[in-house]
Amino acid sequence: MNGHAGRPWRTAPPGNVNAVVGRAIRERRDLERITARDLAARASVSSAVSSAMISRIESGQVSPSRSMHEVLASALETPIASLFRDTGSAVSDFTHIRNGEGLKSRRMMGEHVHDFTALGFHRRGDMQFEAVMVTPERYEDIAPPTYTGHGCVLIDVPGSEALYRYGRQEVHLKEGGSICLDAELRHGIHKVLTQRLRFLPVQAERR
Repeated sequence: MNGHAGRPWRTAPPGNVNAVVGRAIRERRDLERITARDLAARASVSSAVSSAMISRIESGQVSPSRSMHEVLASALETPIASLFRDTGSAVSDFTHIRNGEGLKSRRMMGEHVHDFTALGFHRRGDMQFEAVMVTPERYEDIAPPTYTGHGCVLIDVPGSEALYRYGRQEVHLKEGGSICLDAELRHGIHKVLTQRLRFLPVQAERR
């Protein structure tokens, strides 16, 4: 089948990026837990789209126009660039930190001082990921700092124990436990319960 003027897609030739983009659309749709019919209904607000067309796009059988990509990205509430995240360079980065290694730094915030070791920092498409190991120098008589930010954060306290405050909630963190939170709400260590504290925040956010 050949594309016709005004049609928002055309038959895709083999070996191009359409299968990759289609897979990204399907993955995002699965993440949203919606059907192809649901996505078509959302997209139809801006353009005539059927569930059958969605299925053909996801299987890489057709080449949507840029305007159709924009419509689908908007319907999925995701940047259009995320649909093409796997179609560019084949470069991928990974970081392997051996015991005791990592980029070591010290942060001074008024009277509060803590050392931290960067374990990994990655940017891919519209996503940013960072992991650090934090070792406060002292907490006695000094209010621990609190944080707000963007994205989601996982907090672990290897070999330590502390009370961690998230908004008005207080969580007792022990070895083997963790807390995962939305970084928009104020959070931070409230009270250290062991002689030495180490905590590991792992953060992912949209750029």
